[in-house]
Amino acid sequence: MKLLLTSFLHDRLAEHVSGTVAYISDAARSFGDAPWVNTERDGLRAHGLQLVELPLADTPPAEVDRILGEVDAVYVAGGETFDLLHVLRSTGTDEILTRRVRAGLTYVGCSAGSVIAGPDIEPCRLLDSPDIAPDLRDYAGLGLTDLVVIPHAQGSEVFPIDLYAETVRQFGERWPLVLLRDGQALLIEDEEVRLL
Repeated sequence: MKLLLTSFLHDRLAEHVSGTVAYISDAARSFGDAPWVNTERDGLRAHGLQLVELPLADTPPAEVDRILGEVDAVYVAGGETFDLLHVLRSTGTDEILTRRVRAGLTYVGCSAGSVIAGPDIEPCRLLDSPDIAPDLRDYAGLGLTDLVVIPHAQGSEVFPIDLYAETVRQFGERWPLVLLRDGQALLIEDEEVRLL
């Protein structure tokens, strides 16, 4: 199993992923054409990747399974973590995605896409609001790794650095948190974990 979990883009992406990539954009559906959404897509294309748009909320599960069986990798984009998990669960595509990745499909996550790969998304509740998905009662992630990625840890106007200190204080004893700055990634191949 190969996971590349990023905070936001990574300059060595092409060393780990190539070819055709299923682009799951559901986490960003409430953001429309926000500049960072286009920057993310453009960044992937700049690495020579061919994107197949795969909005899970609008694609029948059998079609999701078919597409994931035909691509070289899957890219789960950033946005609202709780909304993304809600879409995965309510469509049943969480099981399809997990099965395909465990069978060898390379998984690339960005921000919310990285968070959901872990055991639980609750530690990102200070960055994203659970209120966007009020029907989501269980915050268990896909369980592809035991680590919980906390993205954008360099701090910003939107995510002040104090937010990360509070996240570690509230959740650091319960979960193995990995704070990533934009431009950083966690590469997980089988049992090996490396920070890029």
